[in-house]
Amino acid sequence: MSSPDTARGTGQETWYQRLLDAGVEENGIRPVPVEQRTKTRYSNLFTVFFTGLLCLLPIPTGMLATLSFGMSLRDSSLVILFFSMLTSIPPAFMGIGGLETGMRQLVQARYSFGRYLVTVPLILNAATVTGFSLLSSVVGGQTIAALNSDHVSVKVGIIITCLVSFAVSLLGFNAVHFWERWTWIPNLIALVVAVGIGGSSFHLQSDVRPSTVPQILSYGGLIAGYFITFGGIASDYSVYYRPQGVSKLKVFLYIYLGFLLPSVPLLILGAAIGGAVNNVPSWSAAYAVTGIGGVMCEMLAPAGGFGKFVLVLLALSVIGNIALSMYSVALNLQMLLPAFTKIPRFVFILLTICIMIPVGIKVAESWEASLGNFLAIIGYWAGCFDAVLIEELVVFRKMDYSSYDHAIWNVGRKLPPGIAALGASLVSMALVVPGMAEPWYTGPIAKTTGDIGFEMAFLVTALAYLPFRWAEIKLKGHL
Repeated sequence: MSSPDTARGTGQETWYQRLLDAGVEENGIRPVPVEQRTKTRYSNLFTVFFTGLLCLLPIPTGMLATLSFGMSLRDSSLVILFFSMLTSIPPAFMGIGGLETGMRQLVQARYSFGRYLVTVPLILNAATVTGFSLLSSVVGGQTIAALNSDHVSVKVGIIITCLVSFAVSLLGFNAVHFWERWTWIPNLIALVVAVGIGGSSFHLQSDVRPSTVPQILSYGGLIAGYFITFGGIASDYSVYYRPQGVSKLKVFLYIYLGFLLPSVPLLILGAAIGGAVNNVPSWSAAYAVTGIGGVMCEMLAPAGGFGKFVLVLLALSVIGNIALSMYSVALNLQMLLPAFTKIPRFVFILLTICIMIPVGIKVAESWEASLGNFLAIIGYWAGCFDAVLIEELVVFRKMDYSSYDHAIWNVGRKLPPGIAALGASLVSMALVVPGMAEPWYTGPIAKTTGDIGFEMAFLVTALAYLPFRWAEIKLKGHL
């Protein structure tokens, strides 16, 4: 990382130097040497994810259980709890690697997918992370618009949300951690106040039949898509932490609980709102105009002006989530081509914002369908990716993080060719496709079981990677 002492040139300061002096992170995708991994406030590994997820985004995801899948609140809550506890394990485990290796998550992936074939998960991860940013910007935009829907549209709300988030993610690692360390406090207060004022209507749940196995597995796969994709970014936020003097279990628990503790209550809250929204006329009308932002506005309406203030806090709660996503997607874009490593990271953040605003406005036009399709589909590729990286570390590298040699991180001929990793992922598609259940396609297996695409992606990739990687090592002669 750059320091102000070394960031000045011999003559007049340039605009870039001024940014560095202001605290913008200069290091991008290069592995961080162990002597530069000096941070010891490991609790930040909890707050960076806890705050990022303690926002409005999980609420519409939870609403899908009762509103779209037709499950009861009780069944929805049980599915949310079980699948959240299970699918938070892989990304939390993968997050240990950033601290131990000093490498960003997709740099670690080069030691499985190779220098060049890693481009495939790189593009998919960048699209996924950008997608989460889009969803957060839409939720924030809907909430801002709900403050005065006659004069502020959802489009304007999305633009405001994106621009504020840009300022936080621009400064980099330290700014993101600082923001996430403290902003959970107003986020939590605002959410508690909203539930306290508007929760009296939660008992007005729609009558539904007991949930079927296809409903449970399909919504469980959607929850898996929500959590498992953090495997593509978890290490990005631990690369500057000192590996000595802290147990891997402690790091794992910080990250795991950072995912779990904010998400489960908010997903269940969303399920409660989704089950009641059609039975509360004011909620239903507001949801049709400004989505979850409108519902939260109606819940806070009895509080008058104070309720409007709380609604502003709720709109701002998504900034931490978007800042996390934009930080990681900028790193991903730097890895696409060798020449991109020379371009400052903030340029890619600006590019991402320019893409996000118009696409977010489009997504807002078909909100429920966009959210459900996105969360389901991203779980497929993320299941393959997580399976490969975990198996590479546990089986082939025997939990030896020192085998991720910094000297070869950018040397294609010394890294694995990546055929085993990509091949195993493609083989899994033979069962993923028949196990998919989407509005536009339902596979023959999914007609009986519901959507089990994620489960097939993870399990089949793990099974196929074993023989493929052994053969690759034998041919190459080394890892």
